Amino acid sequence: MATIIDGKATAASVISKVKADAAELASLTGVRPGLAVVIVGEDPASHAYVNSKSRMAKECGFNSIQHTLPEDTGQATLEGLVDTLNSDPTVHGILVQLPLPRHLDAEAVLRLISPEKDVDGLHVVNAGKIATGDLKTGLISCTPAGAMLLVNEIHGADLSGLNAVVVGRSNLFGKPMGLLLLAANATVTMAHSKTNGLASICRNADVLVAAVGRPQMVKADWVKPGATVIDVGINRMIVEGRSRLVGDVAFEEVADVAGAITPVPGGVGPMTIAMLMANTVTAASRAGATTSRSSVGSESSFVSALPN
Repeated sequence: MATIIDGKATAASVISKVKADAAELASLTGVRPGLAVVIVGEDPASHAYVNSKSRMAKECGFNSIQHTLPEDTGQATLEGLVDTLNSDPTVHGILVQLPLPRHLDAEAVLRLISPEKDVDGLHVVNAGKIATGDLKTGLISCTPAGAMLLVNEIHGADLSGLNAVVVGRSNLFGKPMGLLLLAANATVTMAHSKTNGLASICRNADVLVAAVGRPQMVKADWVKPGATVIDVGINRMIVEGRSRLVGDVAFEEVADVAGAITPVPGGVGPMTIAMLMANTVTAASRAGATTSRSSVGSESSFVSALPN
């Protein structure tokens, strides 16, 4: 039976460090991290997620600001709000909750966010820094950063000699995850749902990351014995008449083959909000760096959280 990787415990460790960094920053510089979350419309899942982010921000000692806009908000109004938040020195992190209503251009809005305040790590400047191997001065997308920390728990920070396969090629997760694995010296294969011979490619992986958005797609015979399996999928299925969350990995059967595996829920999910908080305190630390350097300081929260 595989080792179950406890994302909740790792996220709690990250949050503990964030709280200490935020308190130190406030004590030494008077800077209190400020996180502004913008949500448009009434999607229940988005509101639940935003509320959990706001609660965690307050728990970390941040100034938590939420802007709730109606469904029919226009592009100019939304972009004007982002401009205002960009120029507000008390706001260190800006997060526009996705998905936006279909009449809005999400990419245009994300491009407007100042890269220094882009705590979701989605701006092209931050994405470009990861692509060029600069993990210290940008802000790294939260879910891949969190997933990478779970990999590090099993293998350490240096993945030299390991083969890694990422199934999924999204800008939000797959591409940055592949780049983080590459930066850690893994030999990386990027695959997706249209890859020929996908199962055989996955069987070569010492580290297999599934983020394809298909429930229980990865079966036991896709997995190399002893591999580390990181399941990023969140899918709702009806199982025996009940609705339940499942990942992209068939957990029960794969756990009999893998060396370590993340559950769904309780694996990668808790890490996303934890890394959002870490990115926010990093951004605030950089803003206050003229008078102090906190223990997170000017380098990214992902780098500071890596194993020694």
